[in-house]
Amino acid sequence: MSQYYFPIVFIVLLEILRLAQSHPFLFNSGNHRPPVEWKTPEDNWTAEAAPRSIYPLLQNQNNKHQLPPRYAVIESDEDEQLLRRAHEAKENATARTLFYSPKEESHLPPLLTKTIKYFNLQQVAFELETSVMSQVSCTACKAGAGLLQHYIRTGKSKEEIIKMIYQYCVQLKIQSARVCEGVSQLFGVEVIYVLKRITIGPDEICSFIIGDACGDIYNPYHEWEVEFPPVPKPDPRELGLPKEAAPVFKVLHLSDTHFDPYYAEGSNADCNEPLCCRLTNGRPTTPNGAAGKWGDYRKCDTPKRTVDHMLNHIADTHSDIDFIIWTGDLPPHDVWNQTKEENLKVLKETVTQMTEKFPGIPIFPALGNHESAPVNSFPPPYVQQVDSSIAWLYDELDVQWRRWLPASVSHTVRRGAFYSVLVRPGYRIISLNMNYCNNKNWWLLLNSTDPATELQWFIYELQSAEFAGEKVHVIGHIPPGHSDCLKVWSRNYYKIVSRFESTITAQFFGHTHFDEFEVFYDPHDLSRATSIAYIGPSVTPYNDLNPGYRIYYIDGDHDETTRLVVDHESWIMNLKEANLYDYPIWYKLYSTRAAYGMKGLRPADWDQLINNMTDSKELFDLYYKHYWKASPVKPECDYECRKRILCDAKSGRSHDRKYFCEEVEAKIDESNKGWKDWLFSSISSSISYAIHGITKIFWRKR
Repeated sequence: MSQYYFPIVFIVLLEILRLAQSHPFLFNSGNHRPPVEWKTPEDNWTAEAAPRSIYPLLQNQNNKHQLPPRYAVIESDEDEQLLRRAHEAKENATARTLFYSPKEESHLPPLLTKTIKYFNLQQVAFELETSVMSQVSCTACKAGAGLLQHYIRTGKSKEEIIKMIYQYCVQLKIQSARVCEGVSQLFGVEVIYVLKRITIGPDEICSFIIGDACGDIYNPYHEWEVEFPPVPKPDPRELGLPKEAAPVFKVLHLSDTHFDPYYAEGSNADCNEPLCCRLTNGRPTTPNGAAGKWGDYRKCDTPKRTVDHMLNHIADTHSDIDFIIWTGDLPPHDVWNQTKEENLKVLKETVTQMTEKFPGIPIFPALGNHESAPVNSFPPPYVQQVDSSIAWLYDELDVQWRRWLPASVSHTVRRGAFYSVLVRPGYRIISLNMNYCNNKNWWLLLNSTDPATELQWFIYELQSAEFAGEKVHVIGHIPPGHSDCLKVWSRNYYKIVSRFESTITAQFFGHTHFDEFEVFYDPHDLSRATSIAYIGPSVTPYNDLNPGYRIYYIDGDHDETTRLVVDHESWIMNLKEANLYDYPIWYKLYSTRAAYGMKGLRPADWDQLINNMTDSKELFDLYYKHYWKASPVKPECDYECRKRILCDAKSGRSHDRKYFCEEVEAKIDESNKGWKDWLFSSISSSISYAIHGITKIFWRKR
């Protein structure tokens, strides 16, 4: 997640636009420079040219894994659990004052307290500021893109434009001087290069980048469809529940580590930059502003000691895991000053660490959007200039990943950081580079047509798997239904999942930092769920989260295997307790079947869970707690929040919420209607009563 450099650039450009409009001479330069004529170079690579993995990578471990209980174990309430864990911890609590200490109790009536919170203007401003896909960001995008294109047309040099962005960023105090300099230099060069070479205008650019919140504008340069082989789709079969006593694989899912090598305990955690908790952020201005030893709920990433502690815990507690899926985002969120060398160093260190902690255990990685420098910059293979090519990263990925993967994947890893591996007979994992669906990847504005031919290769792999009777798990970083995924790419991906619904039995992603999921449906029958994407929790606490990881139990080797996920557990470390007692404890937050009363984890079961959460606020509140990894600083969730989260779960296709969410939103609106009428009626009555009382007192005094 790295959307915050966009507001910096666009807010600066909005202010420049305002000033430019009041000084017309800025728009009347006679030095007009024609746009660069640019054509996409030919790429003759074909999916058939890539070698295939045909020998099973994982040896049969013969592990006898114990599934989590089917039914929930009734435990004591949360306060008692917290107290119990605190007593189990070391009795050497530090004197550090934590910023999340209990807030002052309100002596106002509960109804009035909730009403004030509901109309909290500060919260409203915060939501406007952090909204990724809104009309506000659309307006800023169009203004910024239009002004940049104007400056390019009127002959201003790259250096002049970058300097202008930097000066306004500093003068308007949008960010610190060093963040302004880093953002303008790192991202300005790439954006200007791309904008010089495209012919579309601001409306098309921003509809492409932002999606449905900025209009569904037809853009012939970015309308394309993948081609399917002339093989009929097998008739879908109704999935039965996996056999309860059958063997299973136990799989660890790690995502979004965001290891920060410069994290400093006691440094300023409440800084005015996108990433805090470093010595360069200075000393905290208050005791509450100090960064905790094991991490912090504010804009801070993961200290090395926390990563080490987690991996040691996993190695001890889950010593019987069969393999690991690792869905990317290794570097920290200091995107304004990252270098290729620094990001490669983080990659090498974390790969070495994983190898040492889990010797002999296969690890299947996927590439995150933070691994590149600058962040989100993933040019397609036809961009081969030394200063722009992504070969520096993909070549090193091939070297580092080779310790876990067969040599046959080198061809596609070096081309586009994707690969396909046969894990066991009849069971394959395909890792996709989801950065080619990333709408923050400006290179895709040049040509978004199946970058690196990845999706066409994906179809070839799936068709081959279908012929061979293999079941496939897909792993990647950005979930295909997330708003960060381009709508045209996501639409094509959705078609692929629908066509190969009998082959793809599970999908695994990260990126959001939350503990969630996405359901896929038959495009012609939205009542029939066809696939499920699991979105694993982040290791980093950035921001307001507890660190976490997932354990999956996957239907294993037997004659009637489905390769479905049979159950999964989410494990967390309570950061508040860890910092308070200087003793982190990792514990299982929940197991899915028991927590939600699910018969199984088939797509239809997940669809039913969405329906149940739509009807039951109590069940949704439990999901919301797990979604935030039981964070003690999670925000309240009103009915709009509830609609958004449930809609996310139904939307495996991005920027198409109206198509998937109408029924859920209508149900919640209907159930909320009576509550709203009651609330505002109560407020109105209270205000009328208060005014009546004040009026009586006023006239008595007269």
